[in-house]
Amino acid sequence: MKPPVLALKEVRLADGPKMLFDGVDLGLEPRSRACLVGRNGAGKTTLLKVLAGQIEGDEGERVVTPGTRIAYVPQEPDISGPTVLDHATAGGAQPHEAEAALELFGIDPAKPSQGLSGGEIRRVALARAFAEDPDVLLLDEPTNHLDILAIETLEGQLAASRAAMLIVSHDRAFLERVTGRCFWLEHRRVRRLDQGFSAFDDWVERIQAAEAEEARRLDKQLEREEYWLRRGVTARRARNEGRRRALLDLRKVRAERMREQRGEMNIGLASSGLSGQRVAEAKGLAKAFGDRVLVKSFSTRILRGDRVAIVGPNGAGKTTLVKLLLGEIEPDAGSVKLGVNLEIAYIDQGRAELKPDMMLRDVLTPLGGDQVMVRGQPRHVISYAKDFLFTDAQIRQPVKSLSGGERNRLLLAKALATPANLLVLDEPTNDLDMDTLDLLEDVLADYEGTLILVSHDRDFVDRLASSTIALNGRGDVVETPGGWQDFLGQNPGFFGPVAAPAAASAPKPAAPRPQAAKPTKLSYKDQRRLQELDAALAALPDKIAKLESDLADPNLYGRDPAGFDRLSKALEATRNELSASEEEWLALEERREALEG
Repeated sequence: MKPPVLALKEVRLADGPKMLFDGVDLGLEPRSRACLVGRNGAGKTTLLKVLAGQIEGDEGERVVTPGTRIAYVPQEPDISGPTVLDHATAGGAQPHEAEAALELFGIDPAKPSQGLSGGEIRRVALARAFAEDPDVLLLDEPTNHLDILAIETLEGQLAASRAAMLIVSHDRAFLERVTGRCFWLEHRRVRRLDQGFSAFDDWVERIQAAEAEEARRLDKQLEREEYWLRRGVTARRARNEGRRRALLDLRKVRAERMREQRGEMNIGLASSGLSGQRVAEAKGLAKAFGDRVLVKSFSTRILRGDRVAIVGPNGAGKTTLVKLLLGEIEPDAGSVKLGVNLEIAYIDQGRAELKPDMMLRDVLTPLGGDQVMVRGQPRHVISYAKDFLFTDAQIRQPVKSLSGGERNRLLLAKALATPANLLVLDEPTNDLDMDTLDLLEDVLADYEGTLILVSHDRDFVDRLASSTIALNGRGDVVETPGGWQDFLGQNPGFFGPVAAPAAASAPKPAAPRPQAAKPTKLSYKDQRRLQELDAALAALPDKIAKLESDLADPNLYGRDPAGFDRLSKALEATRNELSASEEEWLALEERREALEG
């Protein structure tokens, strides 16, 4: 194996009283492709900065082969200069190389550097790094804010690069495609796996199983030693002083291990109650801003319990489509009909709810006080924040002191506290570590409500989506059952250039044979039934709400057991009637649409 071009040896670094790294060894050989994996707050970003030479360790050394060029793309790049080309050449890249890299990532080199979107900032920073033709690439969450097509462009550039690279990312599909080695930052040290990320989870499970067995043996040994100490006289004899000291050392080891055990997020998600069977129905939606057409003509029906992913390039109109479906903006053409009893929770990718100077506790308790209502039950704000791995000290810190992953966890804490039967997540995976992503997937999989998910994370979409809606930025919108891979298989070339029109000389299709006339509308009986069902679907939710309100009387059962039983049965019957009416309405609507073409 070749010697590393960049390495850390026995590096130690503390952040105040907290030790971040305690003897870290890490090396990158020429053209090695590695990822750095660890939980939020473990110090991945700090370790990249040490490797980049931006931070010095308290002890140990950083070794760099003379002449090695290092490019570092931080998690939150700062773009400066009059134009993006000025920024891309500021590190020494040749203008023609910088222009080519910017255009490859879909950025006009003459574009002003101010007012860029999150995705544009990321692409400019990546273009600058590749234009400098470095020997070492250090990338901190490079897929954040990138759409799926830009991620695939990045994967191609990494595959063609001659640089050694170390990548911090939460995107499993991305890491599986680009890495051949894994570094795991845990308990202030770094472990190394000389295989790609696809082998990472199994490797970690084996390590954790071995550590659990070691912990069990340690607990047993400590139990025996404490029994010996409690025996009294013999424990106080001078000749047993060594054994007593050994016991105290053993206790220190166990205490250290317990401190290092990672807390587990304790999050849950409860529906606020059943929405109607139909959550949203869109017919012939069209939307444009000026000359830019985002949606030409799109129809869909979202039913209770669906998990709908929305994908496409940045700027294609994904967020616009969500707002159309929720009735927040008016379409230029077409209509949207929302279902009944909808209670919506929305996590915005821009984190607009989080003001930099707000205290964390103020985000969770906007009306003041120290209680937060969590799915209808009061919880102390500190206790609830701990469920999301926030400490007592962080509760009183401003939002600007939180990392990107912590800010996303805070938004999740706020959204998941609110009972909702329609959850809308716009890029929820940005900055979250993989453990949190896995837990979020489990919570969403068990969620009884309906989910609309906007995401560039292919693995996340594949694991959760029951259908995928894709926009290509030219107004075309298609929906495919399944996740991202299902969409790709059924819609090849959807994001590619517009197909050329057929040649004028192409043979005309044969005229269809005449067919017997078919009905073009519902029968009078079905039309009347559809009107009756519309009226029932409007009235039944109010009837259910009235019954629920009567049953909420805490003294009802003691005062009138028979009345309580009668109301309970009426509530169950009315809910069944609503469900049956919705099913019948959907069947008639589908038949009407089929007849009317």
